[in-house]
Amino acid sequence: MKGKGMSRIPIRTLILALGTFAVGTDSYVVAGFLPAMARSLRVSEAAAGQSATVFALAYAVLSPVVATFTARVPRRALLTVALLVLALANLGSALAPGYAVLMAGRVLAAAGAAAFTPTASAVAASLAAPGQRARALAVVIGGLTAATALGVPLGNLADRILDWRTALGLVAALCLLCAAGVLAVMPRLPGNPSVPLRARLAALRRPGVLAVLPLTLFGMMASYGLYAYAVPLLHALGAAPQAEMWLLFLYGVGAVVSNMVTGAAADRFGPVRVLSVGYAALSLTLGAFAWATGAGAQWPPLAALLMVAWGLSTWFQTPAQQLRLITAAPQETAVVVGLNGSALYLGIALGTALGGLLLPAGAPAALGVSAALAVVCLLYLAATRRAGARERSYGSVPEAVRQSSS
Repeated sequence: MKGKGMSRIPIRTLILALGTFAVGTDSYVVAGFLPAMARSLRVSEAAAGQSATVFALAYAVLSPVVATFTARVPRRALLTVALLVLALANLGSALAPGYAVLMAGRVLAAAGAAAFTPTASAVAASLAAPGQRARALAVVIGGLTAATALGVPLGNLADRILDWRTALGLVAALCLLCAAGVLAVMPRLPGNPSVPLRARLAALRRPGVLAVLPLTLFGMMASYGLYAYAVPLLHALGAAPQAEMWLLFLYGVGAVVSNMVTGAAADRFGPVRVLSVGYAALSLTLGAFAWATGAGAQWPPLAALLMVAWGLSTWFQTPAQQLRLITAAPQETAVVVGLNGSALYLGIALGTALGGLLLPAGAPAALGVSAALAVVCLLYLAATRRAGARERSYGSVPEAVRQSSS
């Protein structure tokens, strides 16, 4: 496909992006209807939020394992089966008679997500022309970020118009649609040589990688751990039910903008500067959020501003962290990016679990602890700023890697 400037995006790439959008929506959508789900299952909001913990933890653990055991599976078959697993998991969660079945569904969904997301990125790159690979990757990965802007608010809307079970059913239907699209437009592609799990984890022996990865975990604990409880936090700010969808959308807008801007900023100014500014902004945002909920400041424009700032100060991390890891281990790019993804989801899992424990003590306490964790991230970054800085130039890192959100 030829043309000056922006050329038309191939339908195959768009189908894969729609798939990652479905995966992202599945990952985040619980935040949109948490209170309704808790009431239906007769558990506390803190307990219901642990479904996000289970999903993230399962993804973190299963991602390298699934990659190892499915390496030789033909790519079209793997993508289709992964989406079918996601559809089945969401359907099971939608029909769950109780809390235990819901949790089992979230583990199954994590297995499907762990199989689909990295495979979709690799397939998009392999099918694109050499000059279009970075763009194809950015489009596919962008589906995950777009889910924060659209998937969660739409889930909240579906819950208010229908119910949370229908919202999960719609996610299942989207996964089935994507599976059909993959079968229809994707060519047959062979599997890859199998890489032993021990070899995938060998990168952890590099001092630079080992020093950088904990910041991904701590950063996601601080920034994203309370997102599953976004609706209860908005209630603490006095947000009306009809405003929930728009406030969640504003968070997503902040996330998308941050993900787009910080990749280029890390390329120009270096990842450590971007991370320093980002964690300082996160500390201030969460601190202001804690003050507002504690002071009973119920002013809608303030809630809107805080949600945009929260999105902006959460999704700056991944491009810069991946840049540091790739610089520390340039010959093991795929492996370290995968390890960063596992650390990211483990951070979400631990942060959500911590948020569930703190939420009964009140929104100000939970937000205050998250703000303190953001300060810890700043201190840790200062102590490890030289890790992953073996090369002076950051410009050789592909655009799609800098824009990756998972």
